[in-house]
Amino acid sequence: MASTSLQSLHQSILRHRNHHQHCFTSSPDSIFFKPSKSYRLVSNVHSSSSPTSTTSSSTVAPAAVSSSGPLDSLANYLSTRDFRQADEETRRLLIALGGEAAQKRGYVFFSEVQFIEAADLQAIDRLWRQHSGGRFGYAVQRRLWEKSGRDFTRFFIRVGWMRRLDTEVEQYGYRSFPGEFMWEFKDDTPEGHLPLTNALRGTQLLRGILTHPAFEEIIEEGGEKSEEEGGIAVEEKGKEQPKLLGGKRVFKPDYSF
Repeated sequence: MASTSLQSLHQSILRHRNHHQHCFTSSPDSIFFKPSKSYRLVSNVHSSSSPTSTTSSSTVAPAAVSSSGPLDSLANYLSTRDFRQADEETRRLLIALGGEAAQKRGYVFFSEVQFIEAADLQAIDRLWRQHSGGRFGYAVQRRLWEKSGRDFTRFFIRVGWMRRLDTEVEQYGYRSFPGEFMWEFKDDTPEGHLPLTNALRGTQLLRGILTHPAFEEIIEEGGEKSEEEGGIAVEEKGKEQPKLLGGKRVFKPDYSF
């Protein structure tokens, strides 16, 4: 991709950096059309590489990014362990990659994710894994989601997006953004805790990211779809499953991240 498009993307990110909002409003825009403009973060990515591998946390290769700067801010935040700002920057990048309509409304429709180039999502993911020892990133979340049987409740509990409530019955509630999330890299920080994906309108956006072709390779490499140790099994006969707040196993639109 020409350097002009990279510069255009970089300028777009800068324009939205001080105006990005976390609120959601209804929009008359159709969500079934390909964005009118397609932005790219990286170019000349070799298809023979395996950027989504998460089997070894110590061998994650550095991201091959352009010197023009679209990923420089994210790389800088991650290298200095400023995960709060890295999460914000990741959100801004996804909005920019989503196209002009996504930039205008301030968030990405789930149907726009399919038009984001795999190499761009892989580049973002690679930086997260590189600077977290392979503990954070979309590929990591995809693996954990598969091991949770693609059950979002179990997945949210495993990555720490839901917390155990102080009740006699085993119940879980959604964490409050941003104070209750974990922005420091510690031994007890759950694997896959970052980056966050806004689920205010449901789980379709997160599902769109996790099922993106960019992360398909991990299915072939791992293939495990159930918890082996230290987590919640996908199928545990005779054991009461965790309950959400209120005793209803439904997704409440409580997210604000």
